[in-house]
Amino acid sequence: MMSAADSPTAIRSPFVRLADLLAGIPPGKPPLVLSVGEPRHAVPDFVGPVLARHTADFNRYPGVRGSDGFRQAVADWAARRYPGVTLDPERQIIVLNGSREGLFSATLAAACWPRLKGRDHILLPNPYYPPYAASAQAARMKIGLMDASEASGFLPDLAALEPAILDRTAALFICSPANPQGVIASSDYLAQALALARRHGFLLFVDECYSEIYSSLAPAGGLEVAARSGSFSNLVVFNSLSKRSNLAGLRLGFCAGDADFLDHLTEFRVVTCPQVPLPVQAVGEVAYGDERHVDENRGLYRAKFALAERLLGNRFGVTQPEGGFFVWLDVKRFGDDETIAANLWREAGLRVVPGSYLASPAGDGTNPGAGYLRLALVDHFASVETALGRLADCLP
Repeated sequence: MMSAADSPTAIRSPFVRLADLLAGIPPGKPPLVLSVGEPRHAVPDFVGPVLARHTADFNRYPGVRGSDGFRQAVADWAARRYPGVTLDPERQIIVLNGSREGLFSATLAAACWPRLKGRDHILLPNPYYPPYAASAQAARMKIGLMDASEASGFLPDLAALEPAILDRTAALFICSPANPQGVIASSDYLAQALALARRHGFLLFVDECYSEIYSSLAPAGGLEVAARSGSFSNLVVFNSLSKRSNLAGLRLGFCAGDADFLDHLTEFRVVTCPQVPLPVQAVGEVAYGDERHVDENRGLYRAKFALAERLLGNRFGVTQPEGGFFVWLDVKRFGDDETIAANLWREAGLRVVPGSYLASPAGDGTNPGAGYLRLALVDHFASVETALGRLADCLP
């Protein structure tokens, strides 16, 4: 199901809304924060030495597309990570100040790309990452909300999208592994989405920033699916080192795919976006060439997923997501998610995000995030264990 366009009417940060909700309420126990998806595992030990070796490069303006070394490192990583993928570092990769900034600027660029002239829709999964909607509003595009509820496997039902809307769409967003639900889009699903993009002439934006955190099998990626067709046309994927390498504060990522659109995006970014410092890109070269720290990081998350499964059981639905580091808890039998979030802070000192803050009401007035809580299992094991124990006590 897809709601009417021009919705949501206002974009507010779920964290600002949460701060308003909890304002004036003293925490019942020493606070434990499970709201923000900010990794708190150790920064890789190579970061400091690499920055030190390249300190002198802070006095240079970097190129907008990215250094040759960084783009080659990304191309090499993609070739190892995804079967059959060969990217041209010159035209099919752009460095980003983190994927969030790239997602925003790509939407603005899509809105003024001559090939998409006359198109006025951006389609988002609902729940969604707020910058998707904010970028659409900044570009003065109409927003179509594609419900991603339990009924559709927590991914939008692509078969339900109206051809007339798709013909007016500039870009469609997919997040895999999904934030907040943790489901992974299969190769077939991504292929279906890409086929729609090519049939109707829009861009498919695939947000893969959680791609390297998974419980079992490595997620398929948009690049892998597109490579099977022999072309990256109509596809742009976004990724970063924030989750993969615990480097959220480094602000470094990339987008890759359709060379013609990336040429246009580069021209747009020359006059709109700050360049990524060369020492930061040097860290990225090393990070994308090293899988040891990523394997270790993934193991820490797997241990916490298993902990959640042990402490919470099946009382709240799935507690071991396919990917990402969020747990999407079904708390409908206990009441509404906003009230429960406030009570968990008041009684247990737990700061969690109401699911309704991560989604918008659909055309029929229902909110697909209502009745859920999002927990970010980003803290160290002992803190997560304490937090989950408190939650289990409050919601028996």
